[in-house]
Amino acid sequence: MNEKEVAEIRRRFRADKTNINYVRGIFVNEKREIISELNQSLGMLSEEEANAILAIIKKTLSGAIGKNLVDIEFSAQQVLESEEHKLLSALRASEAGDNEALSAFYEKVIPTVDIEGNFLLMVAYDCFDVFSKGKDGEDGESSSSFSYIISCVCPIKTAQYSLTYYLHENKLRNVCEDAVVCAPEMGFIFPAYEEHAANIYKALYYSKNTANNHEGFVSAVFNAELPMPAAEQKETFNSILAETVAEECSYDVVESVHAELSNIIDTHKENREEEPLVISKGTVKDILKSCGIAEEHIEDFGEKYDEAFGEDAQIAPQNIIDRKSFSLRTPDVVVKVDPEKLDVVETRVIDGIKYILIRADNDVEVNGVNIKIKK
Repeated sequence: MNEKEVAEIRRRFRADKTNINYVRGIFVNEKREIISELNQSLGMLSEEEANAILAIIKKTLSGAIGKNLVDIEFSAQQVLESEEHKLLSALRASEAGDNEALSAFYEKVIPTVDIEGNFLLMVAYDCFDVFSKGKDGEDGESSSSFSYIISCVCPIKTAQYSLTYYLHENKLRNVCEDAVVCAPEMGFIFPAYEEHAANIYKALYYSKNTANNHEGFVSAVFNAELPMPAAEQKETFNSILAETVAEECSYDVVESVHAELSNIIDTHKENREEEPLVISKGTVKDILKSCGIAEEHIEDFGEKYDEAFGEDAQIAPQNIIDRKSFSLRTPDVVVKVDPEKLDVVETRVIDGIKYILIRADNDVEVNGVNIKIKK
């Protein structure tokens, strides 16, 4: 799914927009025991309460494509005969109302949740008309409909006691809510929504933590493997770059890689391209070549890239660089630089000692105090 398709579904999570009529789910304690089951009708709630529930579920569609939101692909064989695909399809076909399918789903998920403490597992069903677009960009006639289930795992936190003044009793009381539902740690929608239609060969998976994609959950629900977590991709990429470029891995090389990948990200955004942005090892090899890196080091980079990410794998550049941050680190000092101003930094060896030099033409503060740099 691309950003536009995700945004189209996200816009539905308001009480006056959605066709989600009820939310099913279970409250599970730290011993992984089901304490209670949820069957909440949104129609019986105030608009404010319904919107609060929808806002939590909506977070399952937040974050960056390829980073927090990842496509899960089913093989043709899975779609035809696998238990996991049949179960998801049964939940969708029953509008999340099949108690037997729900119980089977709960049984699969509970042992795989690797978050501490209590949690709430929610499942909801939505369906909406898909309209054709007229030449003026306005919605035309409804040509089809799209239905899906959305599920998420939300940690439950016990609230702190707080002193509360009760006006009708004219008294102060120390009260505590039983539990607070936090934003989802993981979740998914099935099937994927692509080109204004259902793609039953895919689901869209969400993980809040880019360093942990909850492999156990994914394996149990989809029987599929996920790409390396985004945080691990960045660490692995940096390690490969440093190892293979070796003595040629200077500040200028790293700065060039960061700048070129940033330009690719910016261009993709400016062109409003709908498909998620990915790059290949060839993109990075071209950047290294432009930096004058020796051919044997470039080829070594390509081999190590294939070993780590898979042969000819494509990765999202925003997973391996931080477009808005650039830092230099020694054991004792961390220097953060605006990525738009990288030309103010250089490295140099003076009298045999290595230095990081920062041009300071403008105001300089030390501990909040403006200082003067003497000649």
